[in-house]
Amino acid sequence: MSYLRLIDLASLDAGKKRSLLRRSAVPDREVREAAAAICDEVRMGGDKALAELASRFGGGFRRATDAELQTAFEGLDPSLADALAAAAEAIGTFHRLQIPTDVTVETLPGVEVRRCWSPLRRVGAYVPGGRAAYPSTLLMTVVPARIAGVTEVVVASPAAPNGSVDQTLLAAARLARVDELWIMGGAQAVAALAYGTKTIERVEKIVGPGNAWVTAAKLAVLGEVAIDLPAGPSEVLVVADRHADAVLVAVDLLCQAEHGPDSPAVLVTDDPELPAKVDREIEFLLPKLPRQAVLRQALEEHGLAVVAPDRTTALAFAQEYAAEHVTILTENPEDDAKAITSAGSVYIGRWAPESAGDYATGANHVLPTGGLAGAYGPLSVEDFGSYRQEQRIAKQGLINIAPTIARLADAEGLSAHRLAAEIRLERNLI
Repeated sequence: MSYLRLIDLASLDAGKKRSLLRRSAVPDREVREAAAAICDEVRMGGDKALAELASRFGGGFRRATDAELQTAFEGLDPSLADALAAAAEAIGTFHRLQIPTDVTVETLPGVEVRRCWSPLRRVGAYVPGGRAAYPSTLLMTVVPARIAGVTEVVVASPAAPNGSVDQTLLAAARLARVDELWIMGGAQAVAALAYGTKTIERVEKIVGPGNAWVTAAKLAVLGEVAIDLPAGPSEVLVVADRHADAVLVAVDLLCQAEHGPDSPAVLVTDDPELPAKVDREIEFLLPKLPRQAVLRQALEEHGLAVVAPDRTTALAFAQEYAAEHVTILTENPEDDAKAITSAGSVYIGRWAPESAGDYATGANHVLPTGGLAGAYGPLSVEDFGSYRQEQRIAKQGLINIAPTIARLADAEGLSAHRLAAEIRLERNLI
């Protein structure tokens, strides 16, 4: 059978191509409205509403104790503990290079402008959970926050349907020195972080990926708090040519598609024979994977093989698609990678599986989705702080810029703006 719906790019008119490219990280209106209603329940009802919502939707509502974290950390299999530590160290190594530096410039004699960055005081990180736990995502959100100098880092992650909490997640929280770990999930967890309750202090910013309900809730509370970005279902695009190993193409498509049934998996190639080869490899690999039901649905609903007439057109389509993950399996991957600037993470060559970036390289795996990779970047240290501008003006500096202030203030009809500058010079302040 064919797992990837075949698209002949050369036969598409402009409208059909736009339709193929158009997708969004923002959930549909019904989900946004329902998530906003849940957020309102929490805003008005606080802890009582959280408890009721946990009973209705699951995910729990309690704070994990320090003893729980310590017990989980001490009980880890040594090899898993080493893997968590190695991942945290790699994340730290890469993200320490991102610490912003202040910049000062004299725009005119006597006029000095300084751009300054400061860490936030309290940040909330949402870590998906429930049926599958993601300790790697906890590290990807908390380690950069610590490097940034955030005073308090709070994590929210849901319990499994049976109420249990993944022990590796608890251990990762202990390793990353999380200040508070709240076992709660969904839109109600986002609302609790944003609005605060009697037991949960509100945060200044919420980061981290989640499902459609989490994304919708982040958008609903934007303005009450800051957010990193709306991040929808995980997605992958593989650029490959006739030199590509079909097995590697297949496994890289499966790698991200197994995140969920709504995860797009796209092959872009100028080799018309490659899609059939990749289909055969998927057919062989699927029975070996525990999440094959999820994978089959994801491929059936969101799997594409886009055949382009030539390499240039294939790369141009990949650039327009602006995928979260882009893998380049071509004869000259380094050259082809230069054409891809709209992507969350780019994996270059046969030795770079996407799972390396998810777990081990130190690059952040909280990435823009839904075509937003053209405008947003990966979660970074900068996301855990804010910039401000400091302006220092000497008397001679004000004399130098007063004509500009006066002329533009007059043009906009804002006479107090002009007066604020002129009165200082008229009074001859010491």
